[in-house]
Amino acid sequence: MPGLENLGRLLLLLGGILVLLGIVLLLVGRVPYLGRLPGDIYIQRDGFSCYIPLLTGLILSLILTILLNVIVRILR
Repeated sequence: MPGLENLGRLLLLLGGILVLLGIVLLLVGRVPYLGRLPGDIYIQRDGFSCYIPLLTGLILSLILTILLNVIVRILR
């Protein structure tokens, strides 16, 4: 069946992405100051706390954008 080759490649690609994502998630906890940057908002009151990681999200977005652009340029 000719369609199974493409399906096999897709499954291998998705599996590789999941492995890389798992490795990244394991290593994120070891990065100092991640989630506690000066631009992150933390509100704590009686019986309530709210954490909004603004600067952390912006930095991660910038890093992922650059990384994905490099990967797309390499694959072209």
